[in-house]
Amino acid sequence: MVLSKTASNTDVSVHSTFASRYVRTALPRFKMPDDSIPKEAAWQIINDELMLDGNPRLNLASFVTTWMEPECDKLIMASINKNYVDMDEYPVTTELQNRCVNMIAHLFHAPLGEAETAVGVGTVGSSEAIMLAGLAFKRRWQNKMKAAGKPHDKPNIVTGANVQVCWEKFARYFEVELKEVKLSEGYYVMDPTKAVEMVDENTICVAAILGSTLNGEFEDVKLLNDLLVEKNKQTGWDTPIHVDAASGGFIAPFLYPKLEWDFTLPLVKSINVSGHKYGLVYAGIGWCIWRSKEDLPEELIFHINYLGADQPTFTLNFSKGSSQVIAQYYQLIRLGFEGYKNIMENCQENARVLKEGLEKTGRFNIVSKEQGVPLVAFSLKDSSRHTEFEVSDFLRRFGWIVPAYTMPPDAQHVTVLRVVIREDFSRTLADRLVGDIVKVLEELDAIPARVTCKLAASEESSEGKLVKKTAIEVQREITTAWKKFVQNKKKTSGVC
Repeated sequence: MVLSKTASNTDVSVHSTFASRYVRTALPRFKMPDDSIPKEAAWQIINDELMLDGNPRLNLASFVTTWMEPECDKLIMASINKNYVDMDEYPVTTELQNRCVNMIAHLFHAPLGEAETAVGVGTVGSSEAIMLAGLAFKRRWQNKMKAAGKPHDKPNIVTGANVQVCWEKFARYFEVELKEVKLSEGYYVMDPTKAVEMVDENTICVAAILGSTLNGEFEDVKLLNDLLVEKNKQTGWDTPIHVDAASGGFIAPFLYPKLEWDFTLPLVKSINVSGHKYGLVYAGIGWCIWRSKEDLPEELIFHINYLGADQPTFTLNFSKGSSQVIAQYYQLIRLGFEGYKNIMENCQENARVLKEGLEKTGRFNIVSKEQGVPLVAFSLKDSSRHTEFEVSDFLRRFGWIVPAYTMPPDAQHVTVLRVVIREDFSRTLADRLVGDIVKVLEELDAIPARVTCKLAASEESSEGKLVKKTAIEVQREITTAWKKFVQNKKKTSGVC
C-alpha cells in the first residue's frame, strides 16, 4: 500500500511568483496573517512595495551616507548578527570601537598623553550622543550646586534656535530648560554675544553647532569660548561648552585645519559627531568624545557582569548592532586623513558648481556660506507667484528629493530649499540637478500661481478702505498657507 500525505497549502513551492495566489490579494496590514507564505512570495511582495520609496542616492534632504564600498558592505553583512553589547563574546569588535574613539579624539585634539586612552563611546547616531553629553553636564552641575548648598532643580542649556530637534528632546525628556537665541534674517546661527548674555548660574552648558542643519554654517565656537572665559572670570562660574559637530566634525579637520572649534579651546568639554553623516558610514552610528575622565561623572557609568565579564557601559539603549562600528573602523583605516580630505574637497567643489549654476539662473539668493558643510541652501528672489515649496514639489517629478522649509524664530518668514552634497553626489548629477531646476522654473512660469492668487495683495481696513499689504506680510501669508498644505499632505494614521 502506498502511503501518501496531503501537503499544506503553505508548503507549496512558488514556481511563478506573479501567477501565485499570494500576489492576487492584499496581505493584512495591521494583523499578523494566520498562515505562512513561501519565502519567494514574501520577498517579492515586500520588494515591490519598497520600489515606491524614494531613491536614497537622490535624497538631497539627508546628510546620511547612502553609499559605501562593496568591501565594506561585505564586512557589514558578516557582522550583522553580532550584538555589540556582548563585549566579552566579541572582544575584537569592542577593541575596534575603542580604536575609533581614540582616532576621533586625536582628530579633535583631545589633550591625551602618549599612552592615555580617550574617553568616549559609540552611539546610535548623534541624538543618543547628545543625550549622553547633556546628562553628563547636568550631573556635574547638580553635584557642584549640591556641594555649594544651592538649589539644583532648575538647570538650563543655552542654544541657538537653529539646533536640531534632538536638543529639544533632551530638554523635554530630562527636564532641562532650553534657552534659545533667536535668529534674524540674514543671520541664521547662534549669536555668541547674545548666547553668553543668556547664561546664568543654572546653565549647565552652552551648545554650539558646527554645521547648522538649516544652511550648513559653522557657529563661532572660538568667540563663544573667549566670551565665556571672561564671563566665568567675572562671576566665578565655570560654564562649559558642548560642540554639536554632527555634520561638521568630519569636515572641519580636513577642509579648515586652522579653524579653532574643538578641544584646543579650554571650555569645550565634549563633542558629538555622526559617523553616519560625513563619517561616511550607513545609518546609524554616532560618537561622543569627552575632554577628560573628569568631564564624565563616574556615577553615570554602569558596570555589568552577567554577559561574562565586568563591562562598563554608558548608553541609553542596551543591545546594538556591531556592523556600523566595524564599518566606521574600515573607513578610518581605508581612507586615512588623505582619503577623507580628498572626499571632503570633492564635496566642496561640487557644492560650488551647484551654487554657481543656481546663481546663473538669476532666480535665487544663496543662503548658505562658503565655510561650512558642503551644501547649498537657496531661496527664490521673487516668490510672489510661486514658492520654494512648489519648486520642491515639482522636482520630485524628476526623482529629486529637495526639502523646502521655513527658518526658526525670528526668521520664520524666510523659506529655503537645501541640497546636501554627499560623497556619492557627482559633478554629472550636479549639472543634471541645475538643468532640472531650470525646467521646473519654466513649468512654474507657464502656469497660474497656486497659492498667491488666493491671497489678496490688499485687505480692507475697519473704515472700509483698501490698505496695501507689505511684501513681508504677503510672504508670511504664503509661507503659512504652504506649511498647512505640506502638513496636510503628510498626515498619517497616527502610527509612529
